[in-house]
Amino acid sequence: MKTRLASAIGSVAAAELARAFLLDTWRTIERRAWARPILATTDFDSGLPAPPSSVWLQGDGDLGDRLERILVRALRDSAIAIAIGADSPGLPAPLLDDARAALSTHDAVVGPAVDGGFYLLGLRRCPPDLFANIPWSTPATCERTIAGLRRAGLRVAQIAPWFDVDTVEDLARLRRLLATHEVEAPETARVLSSKFRRP
Repeated sequence: MKTRLASAIGSVAAAELARAFLLDTWRTIERRAWARPILATTDFDSGLPAPPSSVWLQGDGDLGDRLERILVRALRDSAIAIAIGADSPGLPAPLLDDARAALSTHDAVVGPAVDGGFYLLGLRRCPPDLFANIPWSTPATCERTIAGLRRAGLRVAQIAPWFDVDTVEDLARLRRLLATHEVEAPETARVLSSKFRRP
């Protein structure tokens, strides 16, 4: 659950939105014929209609430790692995195709988030300690991550920026995009309309 969002809208509403975000993100990935969605989580009880084989525990450590562990595991069975945050409902599906295409000519691809983080990271190989000493959840996270990828000898591509939903301002932006049908996130739209009715 997003703590900044929870402090503004309450933990119950934030938890409902988090589940809706996850479900919409899962469905976006599921619709890509080339993708096999995996839920990397801290708890097997995700509430998603996903088979147990598609739910992987992240394990301990900071975000870098957990991200590396999941990507290494994914790359055992696939030529590429793409990690996407579950806090970007409405992520345009063509960005996933762009990431896949970038990995045909690069070792890594990053989707920068507008807040300085990243919403997507894909790899063809994952050297050990690739995400060591990254300052997570800061305006420098994406920049430092890209620098670390390059230090490890990876050729890095970037795709178009997008945003994740961490704050009420981000949530307001998402609502505007949903209202104008610029993005599609049906479960998120349903929760927003039931929990946050406009006056």
